[in-house]
Amino acid sequence: MTGQHMIDEPDHGHSLAEDLVLMNRLADRRRALKWFVGAGTAALVAGCGESGSDTSDTVAVVSGGTATATPTPTPTTTVTPTPIPTSSSTTACIADPTETAGPYPADGTNTSNGSTSNALTVSGIVRSDIRASFISSTTVATGVKVVLTLRVVNVNATCASLAGYSVYLWHCDRTGNYSLYGTSTAAESYLRGVQVTDANGEVTFTTIFPAAYSGRYPHMHFEVFSSLANATGGRYSVLTSQLAMPAAACTAVFADTTTYPGSATRFTQTTISNDNVFGDNTAAQIAQQTPTMTGDPTNGYVATAVIGIAR
Repeated sequence: MTGQHMIDEPDHGHSLAEDLVLMNRLADRRRALKWFVGAGTAALVAGCGESGSDTSDTVAVVSGGTATATPTPTPTTTVTPTPIPTSSSTTACIADPTETAGPYPADGTNTSNGSTSNALTVSGIVRSDIRASFISSTTVATGVKVVLTLRVVNVNATCASLAGYSVYLWHCDRTGNYSLYGTSTAAESYLRGVQVTDANGEVTFTTIFPAAYSGRYPHMHFEVFSSLANATGGRYSVLTSQLAMPAAACTAVFADTTTYPGSATRFTQTTISNDNVFGDNTAAQIAQQTPTMTGDPTNGYVATAVIGIAR
């Protein structure tokens, strides 16, 4: 009520007796107002305490515009406030799930009937354009061009970029075969390569769109290493996982049955949800494992994806 007159006081100029009467009357009225304000405030405080879940150790009593902290008779248990979430790894990126390397990794973990069972230790594996063979052949894999950029981040440090890490990428060709394995592609080493992440945690590969083969949803494989030395030594990977090709791009690419024979039919037989690798992943994991792609089969695609690692 500061700055407002509660009652209109008449001009001074009466006798002492009249002043005494007036003073008594004013005192009575002010006592009444004080009682009224006090009662109203108590009612207000009582009303604020009706919430079933909100508790407090102190009650603010308002008097004359000043808040005074008054302890309650029986203090309740202190409730620690829940921190307000800020931009963090859980809201901006997640850790990619570990997936199988499959039967055709050529990373030294199994054998093959090709020129090597560990392409990582062979000179020439560090390259951006992985469409050509580089060991005992120079055959170039044909298919719809894809320029893929992967960004490796630390999910335990608000998705900070991880520079100096190495990514090994490999996948099948347009007929569903993997180089260094099988009878038709054992002599080839295409669609395999390693790149080192830059200051932004990024690597870029030029490759082709993989085929759909029986029993699997169209995908690419990758392994992440904490250094190039570890990658080319073929050991100590920190993550092995896979990327799922966007469904719309699959439909568009596989419509060309000459370049991708059989893929259109096989693509309809396996979905992400019933795939034996992606099928048990969460929606958030699938979203991160699916590259964002722009382009078309004629001009090729530009794709990006985040790889989250808990370091």
